[in-house]
Formats: sequence, C-alpha cells, structure tokens
Amino acid sequence: MITHIQGRLVEKNPTDVVIDCNGVGYAINISLHTFSELPSSENVKLYTHLIVREDAHILYGFTSVTEREIFRLLISVSGVGASTARTMLSSLTPEQVLDAIAQNDLPTIQSVKGIGAKTAQRVVLDLKDKILKVYGLSSISVGASNTNKNEALSALETLGFVRKQSEKVVDGIVKKNPLASVEMIIKQALKNL
Repeated sequence: MITHIQGRLVEKNPTDVVIDCNGVGYAINISLHTFSELPSSENVKLYTHLIVREDAHILYGFTSVTEREIFRLLISVSGVGASTARTMLSSLTPEQVLDAIAQNDLPTIQSVKGIGAKTAQRVVLDLKDKILKVYGLSSISVGASNTNKNEALSALETLGFVRKQSEKVVDGIVKKNPLASVEMIIKQALKNL
C-alpha cells in the first residue's frame, strides 16, 4: 500500500494532480478541499489511498491524515464509492463531514450530489459511533454548538425576532462555523435578519 507521496508538483487541476517522485509521475485524484489546501510551492506531500480494481489502480491523495481517514470511513459504507466520497469531501470540509455525521445532520449529507436519503441515513448509522470514538467528538462538543445556538436564538427572540425565521439564519451560521461563539452567532444573525 502506498501511504504517502512526496515530490515535485508537476500538474495541478481541481480534481487531480501529478507529482514527480524521482522521475516517476504519479497521477493522484484529489478533492476540492485538498486542491485548496495544496501549497503553491513545488514540493508537496500527499497522504494517499490506493484502490485496486480489475481494470485500474487509482490513487487518491489528501493534504491531511484526517481527510484520508474520513475518506476511508466513507468508502466503508455500503453504497458509497470512492467518487461519491471524493465528491462529499469536495462539497464539505472534513470538519463539516464529521459534524454532520456526529449530529445526525441528514440534510447536510444529502446536499452532496449523488447521496440520497437512504445513503445519508446509512452513512450516519454506520459511522456515527466510530467518529465519536476516533475523533473524540464527544456528545459534549456536539452539544456545545447546540447550546451556543440555543442561547443565540433566545437572545434574538428577546430582541423581538420571530423564532422560525431566526432558526433558519442561525442554522446557516452554525453550519458554516460550528465553533462560533454566542456573540458571533448573534452578530451575524442580526446582519442577515
């Protein structure tokens, strides 16, 4: 198994890169997240996952070990292939994928092209316990963002805003920045209400 490749970045596209490693050019499929994280310098290191099929050997590369592990977890789910997992990591950041699974956030998972309701449920069902254990995302850290969200909603209600309207705006803010403080959520919500 090829675990990482380090070398000179020869070609860089949003979906793949070519890395020259001692005269051998490796074509590696990447997510948009990895594309945005790639340094502009020529020397790069990508953590890889090799998929061997009857008709091809396909390398997938990631800038972090965490993203590679999330990719591996996703492809372990029945009905989620490598291209769907890569699309998921292109649509959402690794942290958003972890949070969506840990919080049973099916709409976020379903927002990824190629993932329907049943697959989203299977992803959460199969991976939630693993993610909570492996990444130490105890229910407390997941609950912390919910506490901040609820406090912000209460404050907005006190200021005279309708709860339903406020919830939509606050949900959007928390999705973009799960670690936002109560003050940040309220300030951003006031701009959008």
